[in-house]
Amino acid sequence: MRFGLFMAPFHPTGQNPTLALERDLDLIQHLDRLGFHEVWIGEHHSAGYEIISSPEVFIAAAAERTKYIKLGSGVNSLPYHNPFMLADRFVLLDHLTRGRAMLGCGPGQLTSDAHMLGIPSESQRPRMEEALDVIMRLLRGEIVTEQTEWFNLQEARLQLRPYSDPCFEIAVAASISPTGARGAGKHGLGLLSIAATTRQGFDALGTHWATWNQVAAENGHTAERSKWRLVGPMHIAESKDQARKDVEYGIVEFARYFTHVLPAGPVRGNNAQEIIENVDAEGFAIIGTPDDAIRKIQELVDESGGFGTFLLFGHDWASPEATRKSFDLFAQYVMPHFNDQLSWPQASCDWVTGSGGEFVNRAVQAITKSITDHAAEQEAKQAKQ
Repeated sequence: MRFGLFMAPFHPTGQNPTLALERDLDLIQHLDRLGFHEVWIGEHHSAGYEIISSPEVFIAAAAERTKYIKLGSGVNSLPYHNPFMLADRFVLLDHLTRGRAMLGCGPGQLTSDAHMLGIPSESQRPRMEEALDVIMRLLRGEIVTEQTEWFNLQEARLQLRPYSDPCFEIAVAASISPTGARGAGKHGLGLLSIAATTRQGFDALGTHWATWNQVAAENGHTAERSKWRLVGPMHIAESKDQARKDVEYGIVEFARYFTHVLPAGPVRGNNAQEIIENVDAEGFAIIGTPDDAIRKIQELVDESGGFGTFLLFGHDWASPEATRKSFDLFAQYVMPHFNDQLSWPQASCDWVTGSGGEFVNRAVQAITKSITDHAAEQEAKQAKQ
């Protein structure tokens, strides 16, 4: 299994936005050093919390500061962009990052963004499908002439082919509706189940897989579980009490915002303790220990039937220091558990420590022999003199 971060991001108002963005870049650098595989960066234009307006610009900056981690848009809201321009920008980004860029596609989560652009909310998902069709044709090297009510292309073609062969990775976001799974299946793309730990999102995992699999088969593709990413929030510490104490820092502000973003939001309450209890009761997030995180991810594996990547849902529930510590613990104990990096060292350790002193005795015998041999050598030299 691979692991990463889904970074909207969520930064409470009332703080320096420049410094908040700098902390985001610093965190991605830290995750790169910890061995996380990928980060997905959101696109939003209103509400003052999710303050990255261009994932592409942010990815370019993050790519210069990192070495290995892959960087995706999480996600680009396709109805907000001319599909030709978005495809062209990501081909450029693919070259600049030497293949570390990924394109995430969605209809746009914040209807306030769509409102400012004059896009009816009921048009967002159909427009996403129209744009995705064109993007995929362009990336295959086709010449596209297409006219819709919101964009017009005449003999459009990309002047560069992607750096990645045959193309950079593309995933479609899905929350509860089947739109994302349909788009992923139609074009043979990956699937981002963003609301996997909400009650409705968790219940929809089976539907997502069935829809993705069916539509993929109908279009000559195969839905691959390795391309399925599930997203869920976690904050972990050495103890459950410490984790709960940590998130008192910012979970109230997050809840106040989040309940105005998602219908029937899982983060409700008038104070930190009430919100934490509701989060626990609904299973929306893990606020606990590495063992709690392991159990939750295994639950998602069992419910979904298996997936390729777990993405931590980024948030500012805890202080920057406690948040980094949470990622440290996740990399130290959770990631190696699912990648079978712990059993081999343990087996080797058990073999040696379970030897009953055999290897220690061999070492003592070897040292004793060395001492004896040295003494004999010195006696022989003295005898010759």
